[in-house]
Amino acid sequence: MIKLVAAHKKFIDTLRGEGKSEATVIAYSKDIEQLLSNLGNQGVDLVTQIELKHLEDFMKKLADASYTPKSISRKTNATRTFIKYLHKEGHIEVNIGDQLKHPKLETKKPRILSKLEYRALRDAAKDDVRSYAMIEVLLQTGVTISELAGLKLADVDIKADKGTLSIGKVNSKEARTIPMNHAVIEAINKYLQNERPALDNAKHLFVTKTGNALLVRNIRSTINRYFKLAGVENAKVNDLRHTFVAHHLSMGVSILHLAKISGHKRISTIERYLQYIEKTDGSEKTDLGVL
Repeated sequence: MIKLVAAHKKFIDTLRGEGKSEATVIAYSKDIEQLLSNLGNQGVDLVTQIELKHLEDFMKKLADASYTPKSISRKTNATRTFIKYLHKEGHIEVNIGDQLKHPKLETKKPRILSKLEYRALRDAAKDDVRSYAMIEVLLQTGVTISELAGLKLADVDIKADKGTLSIGKVNSKEARTIPMNHAVIEAINKYLQNERPALDNAKHLFVTKTGNALLVRNIRSTINRYFKLAGVENAKVNDLRHTFVAHHLSMGVSILHLAKISGHKRISTIERYLQYIEKTDGSEKTDLGVL
C-alpha cells in the first residue's frame, strides 16, 4: 500500500518521464495537491482508501467555493488522470475516476480580433521590440502564453526567410513543429539583434535584462497594457490564439493540419470556429500569412 504523498510524487515523475511540458506538469501537480489536501481532511491517507464519494465531495467543495465550471472541469480531468495512473500501476483495483463526471460547460463565442484590431495592437507595441515580437509569435503561430514563456533559443530555427518553432520535448506526444512566416521571423530577428541581452545564462527566448525568463503573468500584463493603449476592448492574450485559428480556417487550411499545428487534441475544438468565420478563396494575403 502506498500513501497519497508518495503516489503524488511518483505520478508527477511519470508525467515528466512521458515528456509533458513543464507548464502541464505544474498544473497537474497543483491540482492533485489540492485534491490530496481535501482527501486528508476526509481522513484518507492511503490510495486504497479513496472512494468515489471522496472525489465527488472534492468537486462539490470546489463548486461551493465559487470555482468556475471550467476550473472544476480541469481539476476533474487531473483527478481522473491521477486515479487512472494509480489503477495502471496496480495501487488500486478499480479505476473509479471513470465514474467522476465533468460539470456542464457553457461554450462561449471565441473573441476573434478584426484586422483593424490586431493592426492597432501592433502599432501600439511597435516601439517596444520585445513586446512586439511576443505579440507576433502569439498571433502568427497560435502558441499559448505558457508555451511562449517556455520557448528557448534552441526551439527557434531560422534560416534566411524560413523558420520553425519547436514546442514540447522532442519525440513526446505533445511535441509539434510550427512554421513561421516572414512577419514573425522579422520580429524575432529584430529582437535578437537589437534588444535581447547576450548572456550565457539566458536560455529562454524572451528574457529580462538580467537573463531571467519572463513569467506568464508579466507577459499577460504587458500585452493587456498594449490592448488598452490600442483601444482594443474586451480582449485578452488567448484571443490572439483564437484569431490565429479563425484566420487560417477562413483561408481554407485543413482542420486536421490546423489542429496539429495549434496543439488542439480534439478536432471538435477547431470545428467550433467554423460558425464564426467567413471562408475566402485563399487568394487574399493578410498580415497573418498562410501556413
